[in-house]
Order: sequence, then C-alpha cells, then structure tokens
Amino acid sequence: MEKILEVKNLKKYFPAKKDFFGKTLEYVKAVDGVDFHINYGEVLGLVGESGCGKSTTGRTILRLLDPTEGTILFEGQDITHFNKKKLKSVYKHMQLIFQDPFASLNPRKTIGDTLEEVLFVHGMKDREQRKEKAQELIQMVGLRKRDMDKYPHEFSGGQRQRGVIARALAVNPKLVICDEPVSALDVSIQAQIINLMMDLKERLGLAYLFISHDLRVVRYISDRVAVMYMGKIVEIAPVEELFLNPLHPYSKALLSVIPALKPGNRREKIVLEGEVPSPINPPSGCNFRTRCRYATKECGDVEPTIRLVGNEHFVSCHLYNQ
Repeated sequence: MEKILEVKNLKKYFPAKKDFFGKTLEYVKAVDGVDFHINYGEVLGLVGESGCGKSTTGRTILRLLDPTEGTILFEGQDITHFNKKKLKSVYKHMQLIFQDPFASLNPRKTIGDTLEEVLFVHGMKDREQRKEKAQELIQMVGLRKRDMDKYPHEFSGGQRQRGVIARALAVNPKLVICDEPVSALDVSIQAQIINLMMDLKERLGLAYLFISHDLRVVRYISDRVAVMYMGKIVEIAPVEELFLNPLHPYSKALLSVIPALKPGNRREKIVLEGEVPSPINPPSGCNFRTRCRYATKECGDVEPTIRLVGNEHFVSCHLYNQ
C-alpha cells in the first residue's frame, strides 16, 4: 500500500538543565528515535502509558513542535524543516483533533464562526460560500444547522468534540492526528464519537494516527497498533495480531490489564515492578530492562533494534534476535 506518512528516526528533546551561561547540560528525551508509517486510508493506533511520548510524537509530526532530529515525510515530501508559510499548504491535508474539546475551541466564537474562520484562512473568501460549507460540515458530524449560532459552553462534551471534528474536516484533510479524542468523554458518548470517526473515515477516505491509552478503543478503531515506551516504539503489528499474540514484555503487561468480558478469556495479570526510569537519564541498552522479568546482561549492554519477526509484526527485544 502507498504511504501517506513516514517518520524516520524522529527525536524530540526538551532542555532540562542549563549551566550559568545558558548551555544545556541535560535533556528530557520525550521522543527518542521513532520509526513508523501510515498508509492511505489506514488507522494506526499509538498506545503506551502516560508520559511515554505519544502526544509529543503527534505534535512533532504536525510541526507544532520542531523535531530535534529525524525526518517527517508527508505524501513523499520532506516537511521536517518547512517554515510557517510552507506548512500552511501542508495543514490543508493534515489536521489535529485535541484531547479536550472545550480548551481547543475559542469560547468567544460560535461554532459557525470558528468553522468559517478556518475556511477563510485557507482561501475561501466568499462569505456565503463559507457559511454554506460550515453548515454542511455541522450536519456531517451529526449536529444541526441551528447549532451554528451556539458557543462552546452551550454544547455537551460530545457535541463539542463533534464541533472539533468538523473544524478538522473543514479543509478536506487526508490525515488526521487524533490525540486522545474521546478520553474526556463519558463511555456512551465515546462510542458515538468513535462510530462517527469510523463513518467519516469510510466516507472521506481518511487516515488516522489514533493516540490513546484506552486499549479497547484502539482495538476497535485501528488497523495496526504501535506500542510506545519511554520515547521509543517497542512493537508494531496488525491490530488482532498484537492483541492475540503480543511479543514484547511491555506489550504483554499492557494487554494483561484489559478487563475481559468472559472469565475464560482473562489473561494472567502482569504487574511491572520498579519505577519508570527518568527520560533525562534512561538506562543503558534496552530502556525497559529495569522493569523486565526477562532482562539479561545483553539487555544492559546492547540497545535492541526493531525487526520483523512475522507478518507485518515488528518488535524491539533481544528475546527475538535469533
């Protein structure tokens, strides 16, 4: 399949400590050498515990944060060092859905004004045309025409997220980065928003990078899943392959805590011992070794590389080097 996005050795470091002269002595390695791709029309789930670098990865891909190192290819075009003017053309095809819909909408603008503003910025100068397009978008996400005149505080959480989705779709994107898009919503509303996103994916041919810590939602919406730990991808596989046959010890621990609907389907719960290492000073070799029951001397001496071990199944672990 043809790739819409390809990320190569992506790194994002934040200064953590400086000397008297302002020279950076230490960095927080939020994203530390990430490689993956997304095909046209595909949903790639990105999972991992809080603080592992998922959201930073998404924002760096969109160039809301400048990468420290690496390459970001969108439709074959290297956008890694694009300036703001060049990025404007990219944002017509790549958009972001934020975690908190209330914080991501201007409280002083109606949802109609918000949508029309996006359309104006991206070149739609005719006022009547903008209004007509905004109404079309509102109805596409399940809201009503009269909702155009409402302010964000007049909507429920689910309705606000529908408005955020409408804003993301205003410029007809090909790729949408979804940063925990349903985590702030009630479970029943989550289902409605996920079904809406799936419907829009099929109707508009969208590709998603779906960032979430909710593994059940990720399993439902994703085609492939990437597991992230301390700024690195440790496993990537087709969704059912990962959930039925996780290989990396960290992936196994994550999946072991998913509640099972049937008692016979329950996995043995794996409790990770020890503290999460500091991203300022990560362990040598494999950064998961301090919490891994299978760690050996090699794990401390040599950093594992991610390799193909099965049908589209990649894992970064010395257990699978043979």
